[in-house]
Amino acid sequence: MVFVHVQAIVGIALALCLLMGLAWVVQQRTGNSGWVDAIWSYATGLVGAVAALWPLDAGTPSRRVLVAGLALLWSVRLGTHIARRAAAGIDDPRYANYARQWGAAAPRRMFLFLQSQALVSVPLPFAIFLAAHAPEPGLRPQDYAGVVIILVAVAGEALADQQLRRFKLSSSNASLVCDVGLWRWSRHPNYFFEWLGWLAYPVIALSPGYAWGWASLAAPAIMYWILVHVTGIPPLEEQMLQSRGDRYREYQARTSAFFPWPPKHAH
Repeated sequence: MVFVHVQAIVGIALALCLLMGLAWVVQQRTGNSGWVDAIWSYATGLVGAVAALWPLDAGTPSRRVLVAGLALLWSVRLGTHIARRAAAGIDDPRYANYARQWGAAAPRRMFLFLQSQALVSVPLPFAIFLAAHAPEPGLRPQDYAGVVIILVAVAGEALADQQLRRFKLSSSNASLVCDVGLWRWSRHPNYFFEWLGWLAYPVIALSPGYAWGWASLAAPAIMYWILVHVTGIPPLEEQMLQSRGDRYREYQARTSAFFPWPPKHAH
């Protein structure tokens, strides 16, 4: 059992490093760093789905197929959404700012950054693997609970993305801050639902006598740390403050940063 889990960790790490190396090649050749997160989304979902189905003779087949399907659903939705933006020529301001700060060393530092991103992401597909290989026979209520969490998360993130896209389509909103729909309750509702989806795998993985299942909690913990403290909210809010100024400061003052919550009323 231990050997299989270690094999899974090593295989996931190697696959993610290879695929994020591909993301670096695409970013360098196109000059558009928007492709990085699209490839990361596809890569994480694909590696997670393969891990869920491997080895072919282990675990409960129905759970493995279910979990692999959930990983692919998330991956295709998010990856395609980001890929459409990149195909339209929209760069990612976070990575673009990094490239400007790094100057002539940008290609080398971007490669190392994406490789570190691959390694930090290892707990995500590993949580998918653990959920798929929970030893309980047959599907249990907690498996269906995991399905509900994923569906709510994917639908919520898609709705937030749609509301933001619709807001940006109006030229009259060019200098304004999106505070409609879900964006009235959270400054980053898409990030919140992204994090929520990773809670599904511990819900499925935690089983009596399955000590490895506890390791699945690393997925939502890592995702929360990345989104709230590293490459999610901090650089994006810095960019929004530069482009929107006091409008965004007012939005910050009345709106929850991450978890959806009724906005504060101005006195």
